[in-house]
Amino acid sequence: MTERPLSGPLTLERTAASQAEATPAAAPAATRRRVIAVAAALWELTKPGIIGLLLVTTVPTMVVAAGGWPGLDLILLTLLGGVLTAGGANALNQWFDRDVDAIMDRTAGRPLPSGALQPWQALCWGVMLAALGGVQLALTVNLPAALLAEAAVLFYVLVYTMLLKRRTTQNIVIGGAAGAIPPLVGWAAVTGELTWTPVILFLIIFMWTPPHFWALALKYREDYAKAKIPMLPVVSGERETRRQLLIYSVGLVVVSLLGPAGGHLSWCYEAVAGIGGAAFIWVAWQVWRERAAPMRLFFVSIAYLFVLFAAVGLDVLV
Repeated sequence: MTERPLSGPLTLERTAASQAEATPAAAPAATRRRVIAVAAALWELTKPGIIGLLLVTTVPTMVVAAGGWPGLDLILLTLLGGVLTAGGANALNQWFDRDVDAIMDRTAGRPLPSGALQPWQALCWGVMLAALGGVQLALTVNLPAALLAEAAVLFYVLVYTMLLKRRTTQNIVIGGAAGAIPPLVGWAAVTGELTWTPVILFLIIFMWTPPHFWALALKYREDYAKAKIPMLPVVSGERETRRQLLIYSVGLVVVSLLGPAGGHLSWCYEAVAGIGGAAFIWVAWQVWRERAAPMRLFFVSIAYLFVLFAAVGLDVLV
């Protein structure tokens, strides 16, 4: 005789019990996935790639300021403060620009336009990181380094992001000062003061920013036009942008050759600055003549900055 499956209240009771057992196990896994997703979005909000590019200018400057290796503990503490403050500034930048980021194809996938984070989360995250970085630098490094790092945050967020970016073609020229401050922070971290050498290194990054960023803006000209951001290619056209890109590239190389005038750099740096500068101008010339894509200069500019600041540190160590 074949047994019939159980049915009725007993079966329903067992089914409910099985579901109750499964739910507690599934809830922690879902929570973990959500926490990981939010953490990844918060990390992306800091723009870690840009932070790495900026911090690579800090350590060589510290080496020059110390006349040798300044100590691993001081380097790590200074870099930590730089990561926190720069990450906070980048988060606040994306919080304010979430409307235009949603319009541009290049930025539509960022944490806020994509819905991975809420605006209040980005705002709190940015303020917390920026404040924490300043406090950490003040307590573990020194007050001048902390004040310079916080000045970079305020300049980037208030002056570039909120005031200039949507109003003038000179947005990236003036706003580039914020990204040029890391050498000042590194020098102040070691010496507690500033001299001409860190100022020259500041000016190098200041002059480097327009050709680097305009090369990118040329590629994404339609994106900026769609978002009504008055980048130079949108307002003045591609030809004028290519011309300005070349002019600033020449200015960058001229400023870079002034390195030894600060009294701390010599032949090793000057040789790299000369050779690297000639290559940089050559690529900028090719872009101006429309014989090379603007993105070639974009990638060359990244390599140029790495090599030039490596020469800054090696000049003291060799």
